[in-house]
Amino acid sequence: MRLRYRPSVRLQTLKTVAHRFSFALLLVTALALTMVGKVDHLMVDAVRARVMDVAIPLLDGLSQPAATIAEMAEDVRELSELRRANEILRQQNLILQQYQIAARRLEAENLSLRQLLNYQPAGHYRYIGARVVADNSGAYVRSLAVNVGRANGVGNGQAVLGGAGLAGRIVQAGERSARILLITDLNARIPVIMEASRTRAILGGDNSNRPRLEHLPPETAVRIGERIVTSGTGGLFPPGLPVGEIAEVTPGGDVRVRPIEDLSRLEQVRIVDFQLSREVVPMVATPGFNR
Repeated sequence: MRLRYRPSVRLQTLKTVAHRFSFALLLVTALALTMVGKVDHLMVDAVRARVMDVAIPLLDGLSQPAATIAEMAEDVRELSELRRANEILRQQNLILQQYQIAARRLEAENLSLRQLLNYQPAGHYRYIGARVVADNSGAYVRSLAVNVGRANGVGNGQAVLGGAGLAGRIVQAGERSARILLITDLNARIPVIMEASRTRAILGGDNSNRPRLEHLPPETAVRIGERIVTSGTGGLFPPGLPVGEIAEVTPGGDVRVRPIEDLSRLEQVRIVDFQLSREVVPMVATPGFNR
């Protein structure tokens, strides 16, 4: 009975034989190449050059994917670092914005205080500094609220000054707060005098930004830009406090005054009791005063 070998059995046999003789074959090949190189090295160099000419492009082509992958990995690493750096810069930017807001607020407050110190009325008067905390102005009223009251020495009727001149007077004083009636309010009436012509009048508010000069004598010569100051009549305010300047004469004959203070932007004010100062200062300063 004849045995039939399967193709798989034959292939396995050939692999076994090749494995046994592969090392010897490689050894013989290496010895042969060494002998050839010793005998004719020019031919070996030529063969080596041709092999390199064929192998180098292949190796270069095989190295491109690896280089591309390395570049992609580097890009991913740099992107991760950029994201971390961007987050750090965002946090620093937020902190700097907070400092910037605080610096601008302090700068505005500093400017307001500098402007407030520019005007110094004559006489020895006691001042109370106050900060405007609310604007109660509306269609029928022009008033502000400040953060000082009777506990600080504030009382009704005291004058309120800005950095340039008169802004209003105290009309309601609480224990820790007070309300200012601005010179533009409908209920404000201030005795004034035109600085150049010495013509007396009453400055009357009408809830607009430019109060009117009332009770002017007939045929009064009105000049645009002429300064208006307090006259001292009535004793509420001393004479000479700057109030504003004549801005226009309407076709109806109304003389409008531009307040010397920008009443819509008041932040810091000074409250002065001129009546108390007039009562106290002469008694202290006049020698030989007899009761």
